[in-house]
Amino acid sequence: MPTKALQIPTPDGQADAFAAFPDHGEQHPGVLLYPDAFGVRPVLEEMARELAGHGYYVLVPNFFYRHGPAPVTELPGYIGEEVRPAVVARLMPLIEAHTDERILRDADAYLRFLTAQPEVGAGPVAVTGYCIGGLLAMRTAAAHPGQVAAVAGFHGPVGAGGPDGLHRLLSAITAQVHLGHAEGDMTPEALGELNQALDAAGVTYTSEIYPGTVHGFTMSDTGAFNPAALQLHWDRLLTLLDRTLG
Repeated sequence: MPTKALQIPTPDGQADAFAAFPDHGEQHPGVLLYPDAFGVRPVLEEMARELAGHGYYVLVPNFFYRHGPAPVTELPGYIGEEVRPAVVARLMPLIEAHTDERILRDADAYLRFLTAQPEVGAGPVAVTGYCIGGLLAMRTAAAHPGQVAAVAGFHGPVGAGGPDGLHRLLSAITAQVHLGHAEGDMTPEALGELNQALDAAGVTYTSEIYPGTVHGFTMSDTGAFNPAALQLHWDRLLTLLDRTLG
């Protein structure tokens, strides 16, 4: 599965990125994939290649590009629980600096770039994301309702803006949604409240807690990794994309 390094022009500079896509010389539906807070690294390339193997052009941007190319902080090959707090502490200032204004400016640039690629067909796109990337995916879908047909978020802080912020976010979404929550992040009561908000907004969605999981369960280079939950994530994501992008 071919991949290539790219530079995405944005109002604030150039975002380094990579893309994975089928090697058939054809056009494919586009998918914008936001990494987790640890950023672009080999496990994200593996996931993008896996998704591309199902017939999609997958664009993965370094959304921390303002602070340098990926990786923006030194990452161990395996992010176990003994090193995770220190890595997160180094990343937290970057996360806090990634304001709503930056998120939306970047989303415009990423989607414009994605849809301009010769390997990407005309028509709607999908957005998916992990951890903070799940929130970025939802905000991208809300800002581009006519363009984004599907959005998925996995172990992401979707309700981070509180009830009012969540209502504003969901009321703007026309895409079909899948949210896969970590058991360690979301209580059944909180899931019920989130799903009520999705219902109230008229969103077509699935939203569920993945059993036996902790935050970060999709990432095979972390101590949170859960192979069964990763497979469930692929089942849910591919079903969503097949239904909305055909």
